[in-house]
Amino acid sequence: MVLLIGYGNPGRGDDGLGPALAQRIEKRSLSDLEVKIAFQLTVEHALDVAKADIVVFADACMASQEPFTFTEISSTSPGDLDSHNVSPQSVLALAEELFGSSARGFALAISGCEFGEVKEGMSDPAIAHLGAAEAFLLGWFSRLSPMPKV
Repeated sequence: MVLLIGYGNPGRGDDGLGPALAQRIEKRSLSDLEVKIAFQLTVEHALDVAKADIVVFADACMASQEPFTFTEISSTSPGDLDSHNVSPQSVLALAEELFGSSARGFALAISGCEFGEVKEGMSDPAIAHLGAAEAFLLGWFSRLSPMPKV
């Protein structure tokens, strides 16, 4: 099973790219795919990750040269955790340490331009980048069938 966690704050402009992607993908009701939407990653996500073979963490990033980046990540020591500082790598590490998870992790960072200001909606470039990231993720997911065992 693949888990997609889209996180970010839709009330902060382009910071809502992760949840927007997750909502779009969730509407497709794809088999063997579970979708979670959150404002931020928390230690509780480790239990969700432990149930998955593969997890994709989708979030916004500051404007870059590319509309999005997709990279495999590995677990790192969670170190000092607090409610505002849980990285995808830490969630993977917690899932591994607490539940024996061997889930593969990927980070999908979608480029945005307008962050910080309290406002609903995303910039035009962010919406275009969201579409590109969605198309990529759907293609990537379709190539996973049959689901590889990790």
